Amino acid sequence: MAAQTGSLMRQEILPFIAQFTLLVVATLAGDEVLHLFDMVWLGRLLGIPGTLLIIFSLLYSLRKRKMITVGSPKALLGLHEALTWAGSLLVLMHAGLHFNTVLPWLATMFLVINVLSGMIGQRLLHRSRMHIKEKEAHHRSSGLSKQEIEKKMFWDSVAFDLMAKWRVVHFPISFIFAMLALGHMISIFLFWEWK
Repeated sequence: MAAQTGSLMRQEILPFIAQFTLLVVATLAGDEVLHLFDMVWLGRLLGIPGTLLIIFSLLYSLRKRKMITVGSPKALLGLHEALTWAGSLLVLMHAGLHFNTVLPWLATMFLVINVLSGMIGQRLLHRSRMHIKEKEAHHRSSGLSKQEIEKKMFWDSVAFDLMAKWRVVHFPISFIFAMLALGHMISIFLFWEWK
């Protein structure tokens, strides 16, 4: 049992912590580099490519909902995760630690919550799927019939179905972030000094 716990820690928890820590460290380092080389003006522009990367990452969602037929869902999921991470990095560097109004604070807060909910949901779903497969294989190797396996796996299946619905939480968070980001962009254009 200890080997399985160590395996779970090594395979799921540590990579999650490392990925999120890398995002935070890269954001802080990037912001520091911009200040060091007196390029804060560039940080203000990083929100544009960051937002474009996040928008482009939505191809996965479009494919999953069958709104487009291009690309394999698995490849698009990997692209979604990479582009969202990179886009979030650029947007967080854009935000830096310089907020002078509430809207950017809220947008940044929901961006971080959105990234966390996506990462946690993806890991939980992956781990749950592996748990179900391992348990089914164990029951099959024990010689149980299909009906007996289904009976023993009932509550695990219910739990997995509930976990698979994590998107019910992730989607509203994504929507709130999108609305706050859009509000931020509109306010920038309204109050921009167009001289």
